[in-house]
Amino acid sequence: MKDISPAFAIATQSEHAAPRSPSRRRVLRAALAGGALAALGAPAIVRAQASPKIRIGYWPVASGLPFFAAVEKGYFKEAGLDVEAQKFASAQQVMEAMLAGRAEGSSNGTASAVLAIGEIAQPGLFKIFCTNPTNAKFVLDEFVVPKDSAVKSIADLKGKRIGCGPGVQNMTLAKVMLERGGATGVTVVELPIGQHVAALAAGQVDAVYTLEPTGTVGRLNGATRTLETGVVAKYILGDAMAPWHGGAASLTSEFIRQHPEAAKKYMAAYLRGVDLVRKSPDAARPYLKGYTAIEGALTAEVPMSDYMFYNEFKPSDVAHFQKFYDLFADKGIFQKRVMVDSLLYKG
Repeated sequence: MKDISPAFAIATQSEHAAPRSPSRRRVLRAALAGGALAALGAPAIVRAQASPKIRIGYWPVASGLPFFAAVEKGYFKEAGLDVEAQKFASAQQVMEAMLAGRAEGSSNGTASAVLAIGEIAQPGLFKIFCTNPTNAKFVLDEFVVPKDSAVKSIADLKGKRIGCGPGVQNMTLAKVMLERGGATGVTVVELPIGQHVAALAAGQVDAVYTLEPTGTVGRLNGATRTLETGVVAKYILGDAMAPWHGGAASLTSEFIRQHPEAAKKYMAAYLRGVDLVRKSPDAARPYLKGYTAIEGALTAEVPMSDYMFYNEFKPSDVAHFQKFYDLFADKGIFQKRVMVDSLLYKG
């Protein structure tokens, strides 16, 4: 026999069932009213404890800063939310946790293409409410070479061994950008981003397609130099200043349906983190420590991403985001085309 909730059982009682006595109905109403009043009069700390736990997966990259800041500044706690930050070694692991019901969302910095693969695996799984677009101005993606390398352009990497970050998004982008930049006959190998500077210094690779703070770390320790920044915008979107929505913050659709008020409060608190990064980046930068490998003097040097909330998207932003997704469909990475507009939270 299927489990039936008490509320459903009461609502579906047969009209032939013995009626409850008036006195019993009064007792039930009094008990329900008393419970409601008790809940309304409960101390704030009790109500906060009753809020659902919101487990958010993050990848330890600089673009996750609004989430890190919101946690450390107490914005979520002030909203009465129980938010747990979960660190993962890759964006793929973040998505796997969401698919398995072990995470209620992702922070900024989680690869957008990986999120799309999760959407294909389980349609309607999540909604994106904030992206971290980057380009030649808001620097995240770059090609980096050893400091004394003779390489002067992407085309000079022809026939070389190139490292890139782990995951399908990084590998696909690296191969396409090298091809479009005139670097044919290359060998692309996956390496954890934290090993990119060391791999260049040791001569294991001739260049890396990487994400900040790799270029800043290598420059500060005198081991590397940046060959070109904003490369995805330039070689994939066709304009070095176009917004590349390479990472995104999301909540699962199930969580939004089950806890609509908590979801709205979470996004409002998250927006406070975004506003802090936008308006007072120097005040936000220290919160990179502990969540990423960035600390000390490096926090003042690493470039900042831009951020775009769901209600800030213009048609041109959606079009650039869609062009990025279409690349993965054209390359056969996506089993079908994923429409960006259907993934954006609508409020």
